[in-house]
Amino acid sequence: MYDILVYVFENCQQTEVAHDSDRVAKKLSAAGFEEADISEALQWLAGVLRAPQAGPVELPDARRSFRAFAPRELAKLDAECCGFLLTLEHSGLLNPVTRELVLERSLAASGDALTLEQLKLIVLMVLWNQQMPTSRLVAEDLFSAPHARLPS
Repeated sequence: MYDILVYVFENCQQTEVAHDSDRVAKKLSAAGFEEADISEALQWLAGVLRAPQAGPVELPDARRSFRAFAPRELAKLDAECCGFLLTLEHSGLLNPVTRELVLERSLAASGDALTLEQLKLIVLMVLWNQQMPTSRLVAEDLFSAPHARLPS
C-alpha cells in the first residue's frame, strides 16, 4: 500500500484522487500495481477524504493539554512514532484535528506496527489530502525515506 501512496503523491492531483478514483485506479494498474493493493490503497485514501475539513470539532489546544495514547495506538505506533507526532503538533504542522486524523489513518493502515517512514508517509498524505498548507521543505523531509525501505 505504501508504494501506491508514494506513486499517488508523485503522479496524481488532489482533485483527481477525490473525484475520479476510477481514473486513479487505471493509472495505478497501468503502472503495474496489483488490483488488491490498489483497492486497499484507494479505500485508505477514501478514509482521509471522508474526514471533516477543520469543521466544528473543538479539541483542546496541545499547548494546554496532554494527549495520552490508547493501548491500541501504542500497539501500532512505537515511542519514536508517538514522539514524532507530538513534535509535529508542538511545531504547529499538525493541529489536534489533523493529529487525530493521522492517528485514525495509522490505525487503518495494514500491518501490525508502523515504521517511522510509514508514519511520515501517512502524515504527508493526510496533509496533502486535507489541502493543509505545508512548505515544500516539510514535504521533502516527510518524503525523504528511501522508497526501497517502505514495505508494501
